[in-house]
Formats: sequence, C-alpha cells, structure tokens
Amino acid sequence: MTIKFGTFLLMQSPSARPSEEIYSRAIDMAQAAESLGFRNIWLAEHHFSTYGYVSRPAQLATFIAAKTTRLRVGTAVIVVPLHHPLVVAEEIATLDILAGGRVDIGLGRGYQHYEFERLGLELDTARARWEESFSGRPFTYDGKLFKVPETSVFPQPLQKPHPPIWVTAQSPESVEAAVHRGFNVLTGGFGVPIERMAEFRKLFDRAVAESRLPRTPEVGVQRAVYVTHSESDARAAAEEARWNMRVTLSLRNHYERVEGGRAIAVPAPKEPDVDDLLDRFLIIGTPDTCIRQLRRVQELVGISHFNCSFWFGDLEHGRVLRSMELFAREVMPAFA
Repeated sequence: MTIKFGTFLLMQSPSARPSEEIYSRAIDMAQAAESLGFRNIWLAEHHFSTYGYVSRPAQLATFIAAKTTRLRVGTAVIVVPLHHPLVVAEEIATLDILAGGRVDIGLGRGYQHYEFERLGLELDTARARWEESFSGRPFTYDGKLFKVPETSVFPQPLQKPHPPIWVTAQSPESVEAAVHRGFNVLTGGFGVPIERMAEFRKLFDRAVAESRLPRTPEVGVQRAVYVTHSESDARAAAEEARWNMRVTLSLRNHYERVEGGRAIAVPAPKEPDVDDLLDRFLIIGTPDTCIRQLRRVQELVGISHFNCSFWFGDLEHGRVLRSMELFAREVMPAFA
C-alpha cells in the first residue's frame, strides 16, 4: 500500500525560545515540506505552556496555506470541547475556502487538566462536550451543554460536504466512536508503543465490520522521525524525543510541572531505555533503519497516512531540515 506522508508540528520549546523564533521555524518547515514532496502539514492545538506554541491551529494553517501552493494544511488537532462547536465549524469553513480546498481537519477530545482548568472547564466534562458537538445536524440542537436554535453556518466549506475529518484515538472507546461516525483515525504520538497501535488496529477492524459503513475510514499514525547516518546522532535525537514523551505523559496523567509557563520534563516511574525507545516508540536511525521501522508500522497497523514529527525536544533547526531532506530522498521512495 502506498503511504501518504505528512509533517506534524507541535512547536514545543524546552528552552522557552521566543515565540517569533518558533513561528519562523514553523513557516520554514512548511515551505521545506512542500518543496520536498510531503502531502500535508498538521498543527497541534495547545495552551499556556512551552509544550506547544499553537493556540489557534486554524489561524496558523491559513497563513501557511497562503505561503504555499500545493501543501495540504491540517489541524491535529482542534480540541473541540474547548470551543463552541459552531465557531469550530466556521473556522474550518473559512480555512477551507482560503486554502482552496487544501485542508484536512483533525479533531480531538483533549486530555490535559492543565489546559481545561485555565479555561474554566473541567476535563471530566470533555467527553460530554465532545459528544454533543457531533450530535444531530448543526442547524438545530437542544442538549445539556449546547442549545442551538435554527442556525445556518456561513461561510460554507469549499470541499463538500466538508473537508476530510480525522479524529485522534488513544483509547479503545475513541477508536470505536470515531469509526462508528465514519471518521478517519489518527493514532500514535509520544509515549505510545507500537504494540498498542497494533491493538488499536484490531479494534478498528472489528468496529468497521460492525458498522457496515459505505466507506472504510482511513488510518494514520504520528511518530517522531529523525534520519541520520550517525548512530550517536540517532541516540542523541532519541533523548530529545524523551522530553516530549515525559511532558506528554505528565500532562495526560495530571502530574505535570509547569513553572512560569515552562513545561518541565517529569520522569515517569518506569521509562524505556534508549534502545527500547528506538525499537518501540520512534522512527529514528539510518535511512535503512527508518524504512525497516516504517514497514513494521505498515504491517502491524495497516496505515494509509504517516505524519512525521521531525521537530521534537530542542533539536536545532538545521538538524531538523537535514533529517527532513534525508527522509524525503532516501526513505519516502521505498513507499511510493
């Protein structure tokens, strides 16, 4: 199966670099991704810490669309429970029009107590807010959390009936719910071992069989990627990825530390060593190693899309761009 390759930007900064520097790097990477032949760039939504500098992914995606000509822009993800669903629909439609239909939309329920608390919300309400955001037609709705009188959303998206929708799934319940709605599924990310993604694929296939959908949803994986010809460079990059894994897991499990907005990498009680990280959690190494790791993901998870998180930890910009170029030149052709 041919894999469609995208790039994923969290736009984190362990050393709390200036915002203008982080955004300049992001635009540079987007334009490099287009010139190297990547299909997509995906932008994550996060708030109030250096774990991620993108608070309005649709806004940044609109700017990137104006700076590119072929690259598809996407959100991975908009955290739907943090917003009114009609505003989300309006932002997506506006982005789709301005990007000329070069848009894919990733949506998620959210997982960080830290972010929800600072917006006056409780994470425990995320599932209910998420479910109501997708219940019924968007023109009239009477629910516990949202009451929408007869409403028409303008502008309307260029892609009909809407841009392709992807939902992040990190639990069995999320996988099944996404499939039952007919949405594409994104999984993976920092801290998710390959065997867990393989379990998600089995759940996905079972849910598809039960749902009898007119179209089988697609499956995509996001993974940290770094291509190099040096083993020592690969191992050093794996340690940079450990920062993302530690902060992700601490925010997910509510033992995070954020000091003056700076996200601190809190070690988990049990952590994989570097060899285990390279084997089960990352796509890092020589071009041949990365091809072998990707084929393993392809075999176990059956992906149609793969999103490369090239920029993680405090990797220098030049190293990231060299890794992207090596991946495009020496890894991607193996999956054409």
